Amino acid sequence: MKNNYSYAGVAFIILIFGIWGANELGTRIEKRELVKFEKVPDFNFVNQNNEAVSNSFYKDKVYVVEFFFTTCPTICPVMTKNTVLLQNKFYGNPNFGIASISINPKHDTPEVMKAYAKDKGATMENWNFLTGDETSIFAFSNEGFKLYAGVNEEVEGGFEHSGLFALVDKDGYIRSRTVKMGDNENPIKFYDGLDTDAIEMLKEDIKLLLEEE
Repeated sequence: MKNNYSYAGVAFIILIFGIWGANELGTRIEKRELVKFEKVPDFNFVNQNNEAVSNSFYKDKVYVVEFFFTTCPTICPVMTKNTVLLQNKFYGNPNFGIASISINPKHDTPEVMKAYAKDKGATMENWNFLTGDETSIFAFSNEGFKLYAGVNEEVEGGFEHSGLFALVDKDGYIRSRTVKMGDNENPIKFYDGLDTDAIEMLKEDIKLLLEEE
């Protein structure tokens, strides 16, 4: 009987330690800091409802930025599908938003963008499909985010752009996590909008930023 009690006591201690360790691990994960990059430059575009949208719309909100165009035959449909997953995860949270910016504004008028949003199931109030002056949009992508976007008549669809998502915090700074590469931890800065694992990472990091004071 003595040995049985001893084993039970040891098992109890291991159980308590395991619960404590798991709680401590959870605390450490929740308190993980994301890397802060440059601030998003000022912008002023028009959304699918023909309303002006600037940085002030996203003040105190966590939001995701992507560059796309509605007639894109390659990566954009996948990006939009994954952005809908983000919408569904944080639907109803007033502190979360999305900015989908067209790099083909001559075609993507507010009316075209509104029809596209409806077709793709983009119903979240804080999801803006933005269009505007082509020069301003290319500068916003290429200089503001360092994400290439441009005209190329030799590629399918006529435009080139990245399939990356940018995560922006409540103060307007681009944020991201670090990932282990060999012996080093390196910042990724952007999230692959075509990769389901990257989308899961993005969900986790959106949650972290939403919880920041």
